[in-house]
Amino acid sequence: MSLIPALETLYSAVVADVLDKMGYRNQILSSKIHALTPVERVSGRVFTAQGAAISEIPAEPYKLEMEAIDTMQAGDVFVVDTGHNQESAFWGELLSTACMAKGVRGIVMSACSRDLWALNQMNFPVFGTGAMPADSLGRLDVVSIGEPITIDGVTTKNGDYILGDIDGVVIIPSEIAEEAIRLANEKVAGENTVRAELAKGVPVAEVFRRHGIL
Repeated sequence: MSLIPALETLYSAVVADVLDKMGYRNQILSSKIHALTPVERVSGRVFTAQGAAISEIPAEPYKLEMEAIDTMQAGDVFVVDTGHNQESAFWGELLSTACMAKGVRGIVMSACSRDLWALNQMNFPVFGTGAMPADSLGRLDVVSIGEPITIDGVTTKNGDYILGDIDGVVIIPSEIAEEAIRLANEKVAGENTVRAELAKGVPVAEVFRRHGIL
């Protein structure tokens, strides 16, 4: 059963709260990684890649990057660690076009993008650290795909779930994803009740005493 439909109705803060209560308190990427495009929501299954700085053009440029895109399936989100490399753009318009054709749901990376003039007109979420016109060729290359990676102290692997929005990005380990998403949806229902009571002027302390939600 796919968890994506239930995940895509949530938001990062409520998922982060639930993970905290479940004892998973280190699942949020740093605020340096944010939406670079007008499409500010991304959700789906994690597919990983590790990038590294290089100083010369490889014999087979973009080899593993292309392999990753060709391997990913509908519902995946490309999650890439480059160690916050800012020297070039890892991503751009053409790769986004290829991913959209496969049903890949977005990219989240500790890296820069380019072609924002085009990406801003596409329905493809790109989360990263900023913009840079320089190509990654000879500057940054993928050294592994499908292996566990660590971004901002958060370790993730293929098959985990990811949710990003205007507040930030949270990773949900696959082992607890079903329970975490169920609890997050329950919390959303509780927050709706709390919001309605606060809107009626019920004192905050009383609302918190009743529901334990703020």
